[in-house]
Amino acid sequence: MDIFFTYLLAGLAIAMPVGAMTVEMTKQGLKKGFMHGWAVGLGGMTVDLLLIIALYMGLASVLAISYIQIPMWLIGACFLAYLGYDSIKHSAQDITLAGEKPSQSFFSSYRNGLLVALSPGNLVFWVSVFGAVLSDSYDMTQPTKFLIVGAGILAGILVHDVGLLAMVALTRKVMSPTMIKWVSIIAGFILIGFSGYFVYQFIIALKVIL
Repeated sequence: MDIFFTYLLAGLAIAMPVGAMTVEMTKQGLKKGFMHGWAVGLGGMTVDLLLIIALYMGLASVLAISYIQIPMWLIGACFLAYLGYDSIKHSAQDITLAGEKPSQSFFSSYRNGLLVALSPGNLVFWVSVFGAVLSDSYDMTQPTKFLIVGAGILAGILVHDVGLLAMVALTRKVMSPTMIKWVSIIAGFILIGFSGYFVYQFIIALKVIL
């Protein structure tokens, strides 16, 4: 239990910094309600779980190869730029006020979470973070310890997501459609900003090998 709670805190710390996933969760939570924001988080956690399993199976050593990382940063930039553009373009659409039923399905928000988490540049970033956190716990003679650590990290991310969306749900009750529209526009620009960061990482990585 000590190991579990230690890495629960680590998972919470990993999830705390505002990233593309946090922005998308907040946007969907404000526009469509708690469950749709939660669906985005579930999409992200699905990828997190697969990443932990893949790291255990040796993915980290493959993604450490520069010739694999470089195009992933660029593709990831395209992913996030598209999501940012879509957020701005449809900022006034699909806004559901508190008490109203969302017009879009739970799965559409889950899919958005998957898209953000599966952004190749995002995968490189998270693999490096997970790799650093999980490296100390990796022991072929004690596979159970690694599973406990992974479960702790996912639990920490879950605590962060529920806490964030609870605050979003409370805030949403006092926001007008116009305010929610502008939050969606701002979220779009932030996602495009993350896209720019991935392009910057692509250029830096390219300079290193040239």
